[in-house]
Amino acid sequence: MFIPHTKEDRQEMLAKIGVSSVQELLAQIPQDLLYPALDLPRALSEQELTAHVQALAARNKPLKNFIGAGIYEHFIPAAVNALSSRGEFLTAYTPYQAEASQGTLQTIYEFQSCICALTDMDVATASHYDGATALAEAALACLRITGRTEILVSAALHPHYKEVLKTYVRHQPGVCVKEAPLGADGTLDLNALDGLLSAKTACFVLATPNFFGCLEQAEAVSARVHQAGALLTAVFNPIALGVMQTPGSYNADFAVAEGQPLGNAMNFGGPGLGIMTAKKAYMRQLPGRIVGIAKDKNGRRAFVLTLQAREQHIRRERASSNICSNEALCALNAVIYLTLLGPAGLAEVAELNLERAHQLAEKLGQLPGYRVKYAAPFFNEFVLECPVPAKKIIQKLEKKNISAGYALGKDFKGMENCLLVCATETKTEADLQAYADALGGVK
Repeated sequence: MFIPHTKEDRQEMLAKIGVSSVQELLAQIPQDLLYPALDLPRALSEQELTAHVQALAARNKPLKNFIGAGIYEHFIPAAVNALSSRGEFLTAYTPYQAEASQGTLQTIYEFQSCICALTDMDVATASHYDGATALAEAALACLRITGRTEILVSAALHPHYKEVLKTYVRHQPGVCVKEAPLGADGTLDLNALDGLLSAKTACFVLATPNFFGCLEQAEAVSARVHQAGALLTAVFNPIALGVMQTPGSYNADFAVAEGQPLGNAMNFGGPGLGIMTAKKAYMRQLPGRIVGIAKDKNGRRAFVLTLQAREQHIRRERASSNICSNEALCALNAVIYLTLLGPAGLAEVAELNLERAHQLAEKLGQLPGYRVKYAAPFFNEFVLECPVPAKKIIQKLEKKNISAGYALGKDFKGMENCLLVCATETKTEADLQAYADALGGVK
């Protein structure tokens, strides 16, 4: 970080407010709460810093990645970053002045349009921090709409999404989050769901594919939820919609997703792109922004902020959310990616994901001591039950330049020997065979 103030500047500012040092300025704060002094090395020149960073990068070990669990490796056409890296986009942040931000507003409008077409939902915002916060915002909207106090989620919802949701409602009076159990096939137990739905249930959160990659009976779940007077919030994988039924087709009230798979790199887990959609009836409950088309005084097409229900605008404490930023650059990558692929291209990518994952599951399931745990149909990842702890497999395969998957014992009790394995279109037949051969050699 570049700090422009010299030592003399700092002393002048301290003197102006009547203290002799930063320590004196912070004297009222308990010492155990203060961050300790940093013993930093001397500053490097640009040339020295470049050489140092290159030396650190050279220590990285390239691994074939079979980890999914919410962030996915997909091929990103070169045109995506070439276009989104243009100066007009890199320097644009938030379109506070619509008349001066027509290009940015147009790209956001196109993003919304693509997401609505992809999901068969009425409206989409642009956009949110990530999939987890988009889900939490949708759940809060359901609480407001229904006046109820219970959020019901599938046990196979992403564990990080559960934690974010619980954090959001922790200080909401009377609000609770409950889980609906799974059946033996890795999908929701519909009979158990019937017993859990009640007059207190504001919404049910259904992820399909779920965290284990399994496809849920979305229409059956939707019918049960709405019969109980609750709302349905769907969590979807945007790539999977190339071949799967859309949230709109099974009458979801809200549908959210992590948009990272759409033209955005994994980037060590961030930044993400929160996708949030809803039925038109609930548009005023959406946080964030919605861009629309109008006409200027000369009758020309103009893009405007139709909805901007954020706390820094006129709604203040009545705002639906206190998130006051969006992921416009990530959304731009997504809309360029979707435009380049088109409907047929997205379907082809989805089919490749489906094919690669099933090819790998078949290979691994034939190894002695290994089996695919769940019988339900799955998309691009699946749970592999192993004869040894999953952590051991991950450590062993790292030595063979393979990231084997996600150890489920971290989040699910009793699944210490289970590995969540993902294969996308980036994996070749040779990659799949190399994984199977390496796994077969684990003792």
